[in-house]
Amino acid sequence: MKKIKICLIGLLFFCCKEHNSNVSQLTQNPNVIIVFTDDQGYGDLGYHGNPILQTPNLDAFAEASLELTNFHVGTTCSPSRAGLLTGRNANRNNTWHTIAGCSILSANEETIAEVFENNQYETAMFGKWHLGDNYPYRPIDRGFQHALYHGGGGIGQTPDYWGNDYFNDTYFRNGKPEKFNGYCTDVWFNHAIEFLEERESREPFFMYLASNAAHSPFNVPDAFAEMYEDAPLSEEQKRFYGMITNIDHNFGRLIEYLKKNKLFENTILIFTTDNGTARGISHLKDKDKVLGYNAGLRGIKASHYDGGHRVPFFISWPDGELLEKKEINELVAHVDLLPTLAKLSGISWTPKNPVDGTNVAGILKGDGQGLDRMLVVDTQRNQWPEKGRNSCVMSTQWRLIDGKELYNTINDPGQMNDLAEEHPDIVTKMNAFYEQWWDSVSQDFAYAQIPVGHQEHNPVRLTIHDMHTDDNLPWNQLLIREGEMDPDGFYSINIIKDGTYQFRLRRYPAESELAINDVAQKTPSTLYTDGAPEGKSLKAIKAIVALDSIIMQTDVNDDQPYAVLEGKLRKGSYKLKSKFISSDAKEFPVYFTTIESIEPN
Repeated sequence: MKKIKICLIGLLFFCCKEHNSNVSQLTQNPNVIIVFTDDQGYGDLGYHGNPILQTPNLDAFAEASLELTNFHVGTTCSPSRAGLLTGRNANRNNTWHTIAGCSILSANEETIAEVFENNQYETAMFGKWHLGDNYPYRPIDRGFQHALYHGGGGIGQTPDYWGNDYFNDTYFRNGKPEKFNGYCTDVWFNHAIEFLEERESREPFFMYLASNAAHSPFNVPDAFAEMYEDAPLSEEQKRFYGMITNIDHNFGRLIEYLKKNKLFENTILIFTTDNGTARGISHLKDKDKVLGYNAGLRGIKASHYDGGHRVPFFISWPDGELLEKKEINELVAHVDLLPTLAKLSGISWTPKNPVDGTNVAGILKGDGQGLDRMLVVDTQRNQWPEKGRNSCVMSTQWRLIDGKELYNTINDPGQMNDLAEEHPDIVTKMNAFYEQWWDSVSQDFAYAQIPVGHQEHNPVRLTIHDMHTDDNLPWNQLLIREGEMDPDGFYSINIIKDGTYQFRLRRYPAESELAINDVAQKTPSTLYTDGAPEGKSLKAIKAIVALDSIIMQTDVNDDQPYAVLEGKLRKGSYKLKSKFISSDAKEFPVYFTTIESIEPN
């Protein structure tokens, strides 16, 4: 494997835990930082035995920290983020999917940022949000005083700024688009460190640093991909591994800053990830060969076997008297972080809603009893949660898959030996727990509605990413260009006041400066980045808006970027449909719909 010189910042800092009483901040609440990476699984660390992947800074941090070896999240992006931020299962709050209107965190949820903000913490987030792009669902509406993030569930997805490709992109700073130089992961960590440098307040801070890497597209700086050019990996995996090594490089920079500025000792620093690996392991069907490494786990991202939701978890707080023990195998999950961090930080918190998580601070400090508990993780990825769909009931020792397969994951972490017939009593007990759990969460099923006409966010831009549909939809900008998908669905909106509303219907977003029937130009690929294909003209001639029984339509002008319709609407909830009709009488959905209240406030 070709080696290049990379910055191993902070490596020596991890050789032992520093504790300097002269700079201890025990007289004040601890700072909190959660580093939450994307699509990086349990085996995507050198520390967990990956023989190829280079993660020296994360490995050293792991060696000096307390590890939860039986830590679980959701099986995909939004469910994990919602669970971490609220302490509640994703099926309770409209985040059981990653697209199609079911990745918007319900407005009545209380987030961890709001809890810390209410306790005089300065709050900030950087990177991936993926819980709603409109008011009141943006990070700045959910307790983060400082927010720098991309749109949708990943850079280059439909709600993201048009043309972003991980390099020199336009992101949203507190809701406003702003151009940034550099690679996306570098940008998130640069501005996280800048936030720490520029803080004037002496209050403690809560930071949520959620990288979009190593999510596809697997675009990576050349130097980090070249590290793996001779590795026994697919070309896509080499880029994926390079993205993780870049994360490691930036994590080292963050650690160096914290230590240099005497912040490390009284900062609760957590490193974890949002689901199982996306490309850490690859099965070559034609050659019956496996490339890469998955720590012996069964399943990858989106699987309800452990490889889909058991992830790395390391926590450090030198001033906090956490256990020196290297590993704890108690069952702990993302929903436990809010109650646990509130307790560790000594802040006041009475939950707004019943939580699924448990305060495990005692476990982390060694003064708590073992947890006799069960939890459920499932993969829904549909329009409405279905009972029994891809379910996994967990205890510290056992996994019940789909209500019928039983595995002892202490003796059989790869989940190869089904013990259901040998332990019918355990199967019965875990199925009974699932029934109780389902009865509870199903009381909360509801779609989030996007408010229209609110003075805090007027106009509102809807993207097809959030259309409720069971059909395949164009959730990224490549699919927008191709123009092949024509899902039938609706947006769940709430007109908040009577008045006149203007609808602007677009094929492309405003920043593209393209007309409705234009063809987006091809952008070339490079060795380690994906380009974009030439677009396809849809030849639209009519535009239609339907709000329940209210229908508006107009002709499309080829030279214009959007079609305009206006109408008077009464306040209330609506199912909105917007569509174009082509010259060959084909109907297809509008990809970007802007709605503006044009009445004076």
